Order: sequence, then C-alpha cells, then structure tokens
Amino acid sequence: MLGKLVHLGFDAILISAFLAGVRRSTGLTPALSQVPNKDVRQLLRTYLEFGEYIFDFSTVIFGRSNSFERKSN
Repeated sequence: MLGKLVHLGFDAILISAFLAGVRRSTGLTPALSQVPNKDVRQLLRTYLEFGEYIFDFSTVIFGRSNSFERKSN
C-alpha cells in the first residue's frame, strides 16, 4: 500500500513538472478560472506551483551535471 502511494505521488510530481515545462516553453497553462470551487482551485494552483519548483530545481541540478550541456537552437 505504501509503495503504491509513493508511486502515485511521484507520478503526480512528474505531471506537475511536465505542466510547468509546457507553461515555460509555450505559455499554455490549465484554465483554473473554470474550476468552480475556490478551495479546489487554490489546491490546483499550489500543485502547479510545486511543479514549477521541481522544474527549476531539476534545471539547476542538470545544469551542474557533466552529463548535460546547453545548446542553442
């Protein structure tokens, strides 16, 4: 049971970080204004902000690694 919860939590973090990457590269973001319940809307906003944090943290870690390099398009 604990393993399944950890797996679902990790999947949720990956989805949130993916959405942060989509937002950064395209400007597209979920339309939270269409969520009728303000508490759920705030929960989703916090979830997406956590994805931004994970995305930024990953970028810093990858940037310090010798296994990754920056390339211009």
